[in-house]
Amino acid sequence: MWVWVTLFAAIVQTLRFMLQKMLAGAQLSVGGATFSRFLFGFPIAALVAIGFLHETGTAWPHLSAPFWGFVIAGGACQVAATFLTVALFSMRNFAVGVAFTKTETVQVALFSAVILGEWVGPLGWVGILIGLIGVLLLTKQPGAVKLNARAAIYGVVAGGLFGLSSIFYRGATLELAPLEFFARAIVALACATFAQTIGMGLYLRLREAGELSRVLRAWRRTILVGITGVLGSAGWFTAFSLQNAAFVRALGQVEIVFTLLASVLVFRETLHRREGLGIALVVASLIVIVLAGSR
Repeated sequence: MWVWVTLFAAIVQTLRFMLQKMLAGAQLSVGGATFSRFLFGFPIAALVAIGFLHETGTAWPHLSAPFWGFVIAGGACQVAATFLTVALFSMRNFAVGVAFTKTETVQVALFSAVILGEWVGPLGWVGILIGLIGVLLLTKQPGAVKLNARAAIYGVVAGGLFGLSSIFYRGATLELAPLEFFARAIVALACATFAQTIGMGLYLRLREAGELSRVLRAWRRTILVGITGVLGSAGWFTAFSLQNAAFVRALGQVEIVFTLLASVLVFRETLHRREGLGIALVVASLIVIVLAGSR
């Protein structure tokens, strides 16, 4: 089941990236655009969590200190990684940094072993490395790209923070055992988006005067991004509750293939030979990862 849930999350996230073009006309800052995701996503996640627990006759779980530690750490890492990724786009050689963020899958596998004691095994590493090569082919820009140390550092750190957020979110879902997997996922998601809403709200209030008001005024443009964001996050959290985060994030690399196919089918852009090879490698890695994850 984790395979289908991960594919769903990747598809919805691709849709969210397409919808985020709406925010360009909303005149929001990076922080404001990020905050809108959580502001409109939290009520949905909370209502689904309360409704699901009520309908299944499940009592609200005890939220321990380790659970909140995982949730807050995961949320903080995700927000920081998002800021770093957006910062890359202001650099001349941002393609270098974006490529380095794709080391996330390797870092997730290492963090998963160290923090949660979950190992991927030799076959899993083969799939992760094949996928990494494929993704790097897909993110490589035509022509020579000069190495930029600052962009590379930003990219590696952003990838590491995204990886850590995945590990911490899986840790949060494990803390809610023995609840059923979807109950663990949706409760953890509701708590994570709550913490991120409070944290980002305080940040904007202190650092970006007037941005909170602009976010609220732009709700018609941002609410769809918030809805698709929480749907995608629900998929990721559910997958994390079912499987090692390293396998989930590695399989989730198919998202870049979906994005590329959308650009070809929707925007009529040309698919190059290098990109075709990258897609083939990513698909091959998915097969290996599914085989490794089913052992």
